[in-house]
Amino acid sequence: MTFPTSSLDVDTLIDDPETRVIVCCGSGGVGKTTTAAALALRAAERGRQTVVLTIDPARRLAQALGLRELGNHPRKVSVAGFEPKGELWAMMLDMRRTFDDMVRRHAGPERSEQLLANRFYQTISTSFSGTQEYMAMEKLGQLAAAGDWELIIVDTPPSRSALDFLDAPTRLSAALDGRMIRLLTGPAKAGGWGLRKVVSAGFSMFAKAVSTILGGQLLADASAFMQAFDTTFGGFRERARKTAELLRSKGTAFLVVAAPEPDALREASYFVERLSEESMPLAGLVANRTHPVLADLSAIDALAAADALDRGGKSAPLAAAVLRLHADRVALAEREKRLLARFTRAHPGVSVVRVPALPSDVHDLAGLREIGDRLAGS
Repeated sequence: MTFPTSSLDVDTLIDDPETRVIVCCGSGGVGKTTTAAALALRAAERGRQTVVLTIDPARRLAQALGLRELGNHPRKVSVAGFEPKGELWAMMLDMRRTFDDMVRRHAGPERSEQLLANRFYQTISTSFSGTQEYMAMEKLGQLAAAGDWELIIVDTPPSRSALDFLDAPTRLSAALDGRMIRLLTGPAKAGGWGLRKVVSAGFSMFAKAVSTILGGQLLADASAFMQAFDTTFGGFRERARKTAELLRSKGTAFLVVAAPEPDALREASYFVERLSEESMPLAGLVANRTHPVLADLSAIDALAAADALDRGGKSAPLAAAVLRLHADRVALAEREKRLLARFTRAHPGVSVVRVPALPSDVHDLAGLREIGDRLAGS
């Protein structure tokens, strides 16, 4: 069995003052949110001013951090017995509120209220393809620009498509490109034909979004929004560009999180390859929820011992059951080792850290601290 020659040193990563952003990415259900929170907790306890941005709406993370709930703005984690050397702040992305805040910040009081009431805006701010990913990028840019934290840790949105988080600004900008603006801001010239031409030209996501708006105000609402968007949000693409530059900078590190399962590791391979293509700084792979074997007893020997107990007529059902459970655990560990070995053969330069699974779900700071210890190999 071959193992990676390089082990990911998490403590060195989070202690490095040059590390300003850590992005946890990977497919859904692999533990990105918990990993991000555990990293943030560990960084704060080791002395860094840290904020974690999560996308997961589940309340369990807020509860684990000792907070009733997480909002769209960072809240300091301050609970009895938690006295980190640094500070820990946490927030959960609210896609619609982030979009609304962006409107208010750049449109001014009167125009912002008109935009917020626009039905076309209400549709794209909640259902347009890529909106959640773009707003995650927007929020990351805001946190970085504020300069209040030494380290920002991002839990990226779950997605079947690799790195939609990175693609979102390009896709959203393309959907709201100059051609569409010209068509929708010139109803006298374009009229209904212009709108149909946009849709028929392949803007299927646009069609899907606006199809939910009924009535004769469709074109007027779309036109009013696009006019305001074109004149008010001139910095839309510029902010996306700056955030993309931040993600490619030396101060950013991507952690790919994967469970030791075939589908998750295939997705992780795709993430690694895509990060390389995009010149994104990859720190390594977190192989999450692994099942190491602690006893030096093979599966064959364990099963043989269990069979011997049964054949000998000795009343030791518990011992036999434990031996069989151990044999199952050995088989699972060997399977995980084979899968991870396949990944490391394909990506020999990627550092890996294995994080053993906890016996129960994380529900408090102690659980997050335990995950952090396992991430650091301690």
